Amino acid sequence: MLVAFSSPGIYTKYVQLPRTDALVHASILDNPKFHPFFEDTIGAIDGTHIACAPSAEERDVSRNCKGFMSQNCLLCCDFDMQFTYVLSGWEGSMADASIYHDARLSNLAIPDNKYYLADAGFPNCRQLLVPYRGQRYHLAEWGRAQTR
Repeated sequence: MLVAFSSPGIYTKYVQLPRTDALVHASILDNPKFHPFFEDTIGAIDGTHIACAPSAEERDVSRNCKGFMSQNCLLCCDFDMQFTYVLSGWEGSMADASIYHDARLSNLAIPDNKYYLADAGFPNCRQLLVPYRGQRYHLAEWGRAQTR
């Protein structure tokens, strides 16, 4: 499946890098909880594990932290749930931060003054907005928040 999704016919049709002149997405612009705080956000980034059946030599590096064999893939999407970047084929034991570092060195272009939302597995840098370390977030607190 990874070979099929990475093929030029599918990748070039369905995966498009974000434009530098992209407008603020309506889901942010129309929500007072998000605008103007997230107006420079272009989407979300995360790693996902895809099960695989590696050869005997590759099994140790393909075993992820949950104990099954997988490939770790880095994916970015915009607020319309369209993929803007895909990097597939990393061993399941590889950390998301390491894959992100490799992607930035090779071909993941993030426009100036824009950023992706990411989880705590990613580094804290100008191109990613990650949660504060050690801070507990509760959805119930967000539901009770007063917006003006």
